Amino acid sequence: MEEMRLGLVEARFADLIWQYEPIASGDLVRLCEQQLGWKKSTTYTVLKKLCDRGIFKNEQSIVTSCLTKEEFHARQSERFVEETFEGSLPAFIAAFTKRRKLSGHDIEEIRRMIDSFDGEEV
Repeated sequence: MEEMRLGLVEARFADLIWQYEPIASGDLVRLCEQQLGWKKSTTYTVLKKLCDRGIFKNEQSIVTSCLTKEEFHARQSERFVEETFEGSLPAFIAAFTKRRKLSGHDIEEIRRMIDSFDGEEV
């Protein structure tokens, strides 16, 4: 899969697809006109770009995702940690918590996540 980053406009467009999929491409055009103020050509240009990147597909005029929103964000996050912190999740967490303190709820949620992976083979 190519580029996992979305610009602000692409992200708003992607959110519409994830929210309404499966959606007929004509309905997507109308939705983008209402929500984004786009013309038909703009919708199809951005859709083609995101389809070429493997995020969505448009088959028989029905638009669906190749990745769920959660899968997309997980891949995007993995790539960010890999590129910025040499793949080190502890280095990412250390950098993140220098500027933003974790709440008790955040800490407990992270502990539950770690505990759920304890013993699982990767």
